Amino acid sequence: MSHVAVKQRLKASDFPQEVLDLFDRYVHGLIDRRQFLDEAAKFAVGGMTAAAMFEALRPTYAWAQQVPPNDPRIRTEYVEYQSPQGSGRMRGLMARPANATGRLPAVLVIHENRGLNPYIEDVVRRMAVANFLAFGPDALTPLGGYPGTDERGVEMQRQLDGAKIREDFVAAANYLMNHPNSTGRLGAVGFCFGGGMVNFLATRLPNLAAGVPFYGGQPPAADVPRINAPLLIHYASLDTRINDGWPAYEAALKAAGKKYTMHMYEGTNHGFHNDTTPRFDQAAAKLAEQRTIAFFNEQLRQGMTPG
Repeated sequence: MSHVAVKQRLKASDFPQEVLDLFDRYVHGLIDRRQFLDEAAKFAVGGMTAAAMFEALRPTYAWAQQVPPNDPRIRTEYVEYQSPQGSGRMRGLMARPANATGRLPAVLVIHENRGLNPYIEDVVRRMAVANFLAFGPDALTPLGGYPGTDERGVEMQRQLDGAKIREDFVAAANYLMNHPNSTGRLGAVGFCFGGGMVNFLATRLPNLAAGVPFYGGQPPAADVPRINAPLLIHYASLDTRINDGWPAYEAALKAAGKKYTMHMYEGTNHGFHNDTTPRFDQAAAKLAEQRTIAFFNEQLRQGMTPG
């Protein structure tokens, strides 16, 4: 066993909500580290200094692995694909069941605003265990890929052109849809930035078969009529920054007659599915993932022969 110390695991309830909100603003580039520390100092209690809270809220990937890379149930590989309208040559993690013999429905897994980190790679592997052909592209490929820390990943992703990133994920969706091991039925799931990207892809790809945005930014109301895919939308009740956009999105979905289901997870924070930080809510994350896999099974396996 490794003798490297793993920091104590805390829960969201161990922090004042104001500090959780500050950290959310920090990870989304709305304030810098110094501003976080200055504001969080107002809520420091006992040994829990602002710096200690900052360290405790940062991701710890030792907590996160549900499906190891060498899990015998799956096969994984890093593959490249072309994004001619975006950044050119791109790279990502592909995973599929080890015993797969025929073609499988496909799931595109879209990371947060920090590249293809270990948490998202684990989600890719979970989708393969659930019997999908799963692919997680890395938007940071043009800069060398995920750099090993989320802080650096956030900085790198900010350096990229947003329009090109969108084209890179459009290209990834088309690559996966047309992959020889894919049935051609494609779902997309994404988290935070990735949730917003799922909403965008739903407006952009007429043949997207299912979309599952986790606490993602909403598309412009004018684009909603172009959505064809049924949506399963997950929100955290304490995530006011994202939730403020939901009423207008829901109104546009209803006006356009679109098929959607929204679940609001009470008492949870933005990022509740990410099991590497204290914002993780195990019960909500498990339920949301079960609902997501059931939704993909329903929408992506239509017409498939069982077995």
